[in-house]
Amino acid sequence: MVDPKNKTPENRVSPPERQYPDPRAKLKQDPPTTGHSWDGIEEYDNPMPRWWLWTFYLTIIWAVIYMIFYPAWPMVTRATSGILGYSTRGEVAAEIARFDQQNQVWFERLLDTDLDAIHDDRELQSFAVNAGAAVFRAQCSQCHGTGGAGVQASGFPNLLDDEWMWGGTMDDIHQTVRYGIRNEDHADARWSEMPAFGRDGLLSDQEIDQVVHYVLRLSGQPSDAALAAAGEEVFMFNCASCHGDNGEGDTFVGAPPLNSAIWLYGGTYDDIRHTVVNSRFGIMPGFTGRLRDAEIRAVAAYVHQLGGGQ
Repeated sequence: MVDPKNKTPENRVSPPERQYPDPRAKLKQDPPTTGHSWDGIEEYDNPMPRWWLWTFYLTIIWAVIYMIFYPAWPMVTRATSGILGYSTRGEVAAEIARFDQQNQVWFERLLDTDLDAIHDDRELQSFAVNAGAAVFRAQCSQCHGTGGAGVQASGFPNLLDDEWMWGGTMDDIHQTVRYGIRNEDHADARWSEMPAFGRDGLLSDQEIDQVVHYVLRLSGQPSDAALAAAGEEVFMFNCASCHGDNGEGDTFVGAPPLNSAIWLYGGTYDDIRHTVVNSRFGIMPGFTGRLRDAEIRAVAAYVHQLGGGQ
């Protein structure tokens, strides 16, 4: 022990060094965990960021406001309408009504113009073709195809060529679209019926073979010369009254030409034989009552200009 009287800088005893905690040490401590652990990885129990919480609260408020003003909750037969009574169906209907109102003046003009004079008015012709194309895609393309090429396997005519069973003038096409073919709905529907020469026993199998080969020869296809020569007489007695002596057809009775390469149901030996034996009886609905008169005129104008109008 050092005598206080003899203290010197050398023998003075320094007090023990004091340890003060680092004020930042508490900030560096890990936050508490949620108690969840996956493969040694623990989940911190951090509070959500304020900006995220406020965004979440705003979305809840917006959802409540939306459910009050707009259709939201599905019911048994319909959804709640909301205070505003908004409806997407109503909006579409309003848009359609607006366009119909804009086009009404053109439809009235189309009704007031003679069918054969429509193509003389370039603006009216353009409107009729575009309007008719829209109606055609909705009402006619299921059978005749989107572009009007038809479906031979089902007997749906090609509207792009220049062969017409019932005539290809504007008046002819308009009547066909208006009343249809061989349907029971309209008294003015076009009507014709080919006999089933084989099924009904009108011709023998030999006579059917002969007339089929004659039709093949008429259309310029390979055929048996002897059978075709014998089939000419069978054709004249049984077929020429409708199809013409030279197979040119007759639009008055809807008999298609047989002397070209254009066929409604196919022009092979088997196709022609099936037609002669069983007949064909295609039906087209009439569109009067289903379409407005102006829309029928528009469809006629569209079909007429596809490439085969007369």
